[in-house]
Amino acid sequence: MPEGDSVWRAAARLHAALAGRELTRWDLRVPRLATTDLTGRTTLEVLPRGKHLLARFEGGLTLHTHLRMDGAWHVFPAGRKWHGGPVHEIRAVLGTEDHTAVGYRLPVVELLRTADEDRVVGHLGPDLLGPDWDADRAAANLLAAPERPLGEALLDQRNLAGIGNIYKCELCFLARVTPWTPVGDLPDPAVTTVRLAAAAQRLLAANIGESRIRTTTGRSLHPTRALFVYGQAHRPCLRCGAAVREADQDGRPTYWCPRCQSGPTP
Repeated sequence: MPEGDSVWRAAARLHAALAGRELTRWDLRVPRLATTDLTGRTTLEVLPRGKHLLARFEGGLTLHTHLRMDGAWHVFPAGRKWHGGPVHEIRAVLGTEDHTAVGYRLPVVELLRTADEDRVVGHLGPDLLGPDWDADRAAANLLAAPERPLGEALLDQRNLAGIGNIYKCELCFLARVTPWTPVGDLPDPAVTTVRLAAAAQRLLAANIGESRIRTTTGRSLHPTRALFVYGQAHRPCLRCGAAVREADQDGRPTYWCPRCQSGPTP
C-alpha cells in the first residue's frame, strides 16, 4: 500500500493538471458509475486525506479514490499515448484541454456529494501531511489501546493517517523498540508516542519531493542506505552492523535490528 507521501504527490500532480480547468472527458469504468458525466464542469481541487484522494468538482460533487496496494494515477499531456498499464486495468479517465489523468487498478472509485465526504474519510486520525495534523491527538489515539503492538497501532489509519509499512518499520527502529512491543510498554509511553508522531510527520514531509528514492536515514539516496531496516533483511544494520531480520506482522513483511531494538519478537 502506498505511503502517505506517495498519495500526497499523486494529489499534487492531479491538482496541477486539473484544478481550475473544465473537464472535456469523463469516463469512469466501474459499472455503477459508467453512465455518470461531469464533462463541462470545472475541477475545484484535488487533495489527499491520509491515503485517500478527493477530487472536488463544481456542483458539490467529489470523486473519491483509494490506491490500496496496486492502484496508481498517471497524468499525460493531451494526445500523448498512455503507458500506465493495459487498457483493461483503467478505472477512471479525467481529461482537460491540456492533460489527461488516468487511474489504473483503482480498487475504490466512488462519486459522492462533497458534503458527504466524512462518510469515507471521517474515521481517519490526524493527517500527517494535512492541515489538521496534531501530534498530541495522534499520541492520545495510540495510547488508547496500550496492549496493542506498536507496529499495528502505527498502521491503523484511525490513529494517525498516512503511515504505511515502510514508515512503520523505520519509526520502530528510530524508537529503538520492536514492532511487536505493546504501546503501553514503551519507555515513558506518553512522551515516546508524541515523539514518534512528530518523527512520523517529519519523515513524510521530508519525502514529498519528486525523488524516486524514499529516505529516512538522511545519509544517502542509494537504495541500500536510504532506509535503516525496511527491505534490508540479512544486510548489516547501518547503526550497529548486526544482520537485519524479517518476520510477518499482521500479514506484512516487517523488519527490525535485533541489537538496536528491544522488545518482543515472533
